[in-house]
Amino acid sequence: MELHKHSEMCDCNEVHSEVVDRVKEVMEDTEVLYSLSDFFKVISDSTRIRIMAALDSGEMCVCDLSALLEMTKSAISHQLKVLKDAKLVKSRREGKNVYYSLKDDHVRLIFEMGIEHIKEID
Repeated sequence: MELHKHSEMCDCNEVHSEVVDRVKEVMEDTEVLYSLSDFFKVISDSTRIRIMAALDSGEMCVCDLSALLEMTKSAISHQLKVLKDAKLVKSRREGKNVYYSLKDDHVRLIFEMGIEHIKEID
């Protein structure tokens, strides 16, 4: 299978400085890109993605998420804390219940665009 081994590698050493300079002007700072990497690490967990999928349909409490995903309330709570710390979900208290939902439309859009992209590939 070495047929395409070098097909995606340049065979030259020429740097296109005008391209490099243009990209330097618009590319995000390294710190922002590291934060983006951390963001994707948080959502790369399959349990957290399942929780986000549930919350994409509307707010739910830990007990509901636990029943839906067939996991312990403790496991759900742990993953919700990770998602909340990453500012991907928010919570609100109503009496003894705490309801969780996706943080905002940005989070919803990222999640839904990811689903759309995956469905396009298949």
